[in-house]
Amino acid sequence: MEKEGSEPLVPNELRFEDLKKVNQHGIEYWSARDLQPCLGYSQWRYFENAVRKAIASSKQSGNNPAYHFAGARKQIQLGKGASQMIEDYHLSRFACYLIAQNGDPRKPEIARAQKYFAIQTRRQEISDEIAADLERLELRKQASVEFKALSGAARDAGVQNKMFGIFHDAGYKGLYGGLGVDAIKARKGIGHKEQLMDRMNTTELAANQFRMTHAREKLKLEKIKNQRDAIETHEMVGKEVRAAIAKIGVAFPENIPPAEPIKNVEKRLKKKRPVLELNNKDAVGLVPEATRPEV
Repeated sequence: MEKEGSEPLVPNELRFEDLKKVNQHGIEYWSARDLQPCLGYSQWRYFENAVRKAIASSKQSGNNPAYHFAGARKQIQLGKGASQMIEDYHLSRFACYLIAQNGDPRKPEIARAQKYFAIQTRRQEISDEIAADLERLELRKQASVEFKALSGAARDAGVQNKMFGIFHDAGYKGLYGGLGVDAIKARKGIGHKEQLMDRMNTTELAANQFRMTHAREKLKLEKIKNQRDAIETHEMVGKEVRAAIAKIGVAFPENIPPAEPIKNVEKRLKKKRPVLELNNKDAVGLVPEATRPEV
């Protein structure tokens, strides 16, 4: 029987459990250099950026990154018996969790890491309003990622740069009953220079993310390599999503009032960011409480 928290064996790949080490305090940790290839990063500089983002996330969650990220050096062997010291980090389980949570969930390596490094957490002092803000902000970030991914799929399908506006507008027209971006903004009283998705609530964002995800998948599945077909496909997917909304019986997206600007939500969350409370084991980090530096 597979143990709880273990991840399935993957051919020619080390499991995260195999990479785990124990420091002088008897506490588990992982080397960032060892973890890098297992998370799908081919170059250290890109993975180090991910580590820095995770450090920032640790601060934002109310957890001192000094307890979970430790600068280190690692000796590697070169040719003819030579060796070299390179920069590294020692990472607690919570640090690995944050790196995985900030990674691209479409990568199978990231998905495996999210499952393996999952930890028990809860947010303290979180109101319903803050919870809604967090959900909307996360959906907006995901929609931005999906927009870029769809643009890449459109380019692979033969859509030229000068036609990208028409391609994306086609998806909106399918979902919004024939209204393109400008018409949607005019209907909702959204400023011409504002990003439309910055004024969508969670329901509208989710519908558009669904549209973009499935349009991207259909372009790839049907191996479309023609600009016109790509544009028509995007509009058709939008219409299918609209038909599903009609069948469910909820409001069409063009009838959903605009939400407050997403920048306002970000500012509010920065002022009152809920603390992520760790269980006792994960809160320890890399050093026992008695030996932690004062902050």
